[in-house]
Amino acid sequence: MSTQLKSPAAPLAEAQGIVKRYGPTTALADGRLTVLPGESHALVGRNGAGKSTLVTLLTGLQAPDEGTVRFDGEPAPALADRDAWRRKVACVYQKPTVVPELTVAENLFINRQPLRRGFISWRRLKAEATELLDAWDVHVDPEARTAELKVEDRQMVEIARALSFGARFIVLDEPTAQLDNREIERLFTRMRALQKSGVTFLFISHHLQEVYEVCQTVTVLRDARWIITAPVADLPRTALIEAMAGESIETIAEQAVQERQVDDRAPVLLDVRGLTSDAYENVDLTVRRGEVVGLAGSSGSGKIELAESFTGLHAPSGGTAQLDGRKLPFGNVSAALKAGVGCVPRDRHVQGLVVGMTVGDNATLSVLDRLGRAGFVGSERRRHFATELIERLDIHTEGPDQPVSDLSGGNAQKVVMARALASDPSLLVLINPTAGVDVKSKESLLARMDSAREDGTAVLVVSDELDDLRRCDRVLVLFHGRVVAEHPAGWRDHDLIASIEGVDHG
Repeated sequence: MSTQLKSPAAPLAEAQGIVKRYGPTTALADGRLTVLPGESHALVGRNGAGKSTLVTLLTGLQAPDEGTVRFDGEPAPALADRDAWRRKVACVYQKPTVVPELTVAENLFINRQPLRRGFISWRRLKAEATELLDAWDVHVDPEARTAELKVEDRQMVEIARALSFGARFIVLDEPTAQLDNREIERLFTRMRALQKSGVTFLFISHHLQEVYEVCQTVTVLRDARWIITAPVADLPRTALIEAMAGESIETIAEQAVQERQVDDRAPVLLDVRGLTSDAYENVDLTVRRGEVVGLAGSSGSGKIELAESFTGLHAPSGGTAQLDGRKLPFGNVSAALKAGVGCVPRDRHVQGLVVGMTVGDNATLSVLDRLGRAGFVGSERRRHFATELIERLDIHTEGPDQPVSDLSGGNAQKVVMARALASDPSLLVLINPTAGVDVKSKESLLARMDSAREDGTAVLVVSDELDDLRRCDRVLVLFHGRVVAEHPAGWRDHDLIASIEGVDHG
């Protein structure tokens, strides 16, 4: 009896020799990607490496200037044939593409609702939505308003909608950026189940540990070029970082801060007593001049709400906070800024940047009163000040007049950091400051945090990233709104994670 060797699976999606230019900028000089059916394939690289450009070409939003995109061995559909593209591929972005005010069912079948005598059949819409959600094991009420869903459930609704068109290739763009550890693990469990059902994923993330947890293959882009594609199991973390950065991890780490002792005689700049709100309770904390204090906890711990209270976004119901001996104003962002608080907010897209403005405009928004009189701002003075900030933060831009929307994620976050530092704050509040940025941008942002510390600023860092918290002099852990633990510098990962997860306290 003769046996036939099984031929290797044909690529589900393939991009070869991709070149894409935007004016004088070459966004991709040699883009390559080969994704096999049923795998989770990671696409990684520093911000500006070309990942987003490749995704726009793979999803039919634009056409390459050179090279080919193929699905199942066939040329990609014409750009105008949106239905054909929807049957091939879909992308779930960091920012939701669902309509928040519509129900889950309405979002699943938007522009293709079942009709009866020319009117929408709400009964059939609910029935078909329920059938679709059940088919892909998505546990969401079809009549729930999408705005009320948790991020992880909203992502699954977007995946279910894509699968309903017939697509079996899903691009996940930074899907874990707004999730805590438990939510991430649930997302990964769902991804694995969908893979077994024949769904293929392209997974884009700056969290390299996630690549090792959920992906089988990884492709690295650097400086608009393909660098390597390899099985994840064959590529050690150090080699992966080296491929992304173009230099060894040791070279990158040379920029890291050395362990240092905080002067316990340094004056307390931030003094918080009994602070209480709906999200946290009876919080006491201090931050000294030149000290970096971390706040850690799960997504429901109250850590972000606590940090945002110091920036004027929330007004606690009880307790007090003093900054440099003066009462800190609550519930007023402008007053907090004038009191000496600088902030990098949790979401640069929504809270951090005015997308329609330039790099220079965004960087100087917090100091306009210093750059002019009687409401008039001198354009040359602002331009000079913005240029200094661009150089100080090493923002890769054509200049202060470039639209901030043109920047990569890492450089956009540097603009937000530049604005926070522009006012020379007494207290710098950083909320997830390195979320969604690459290895080198992360190091650059954390180096600015170190500079602020050396300048005598009190720094408060809220982060889900252990690497961010490692730079802190001590880390406070919140659990269900209460401070339950304090870890001095040098803590071990499993000790901090135990505190965050509520393992080592009642």
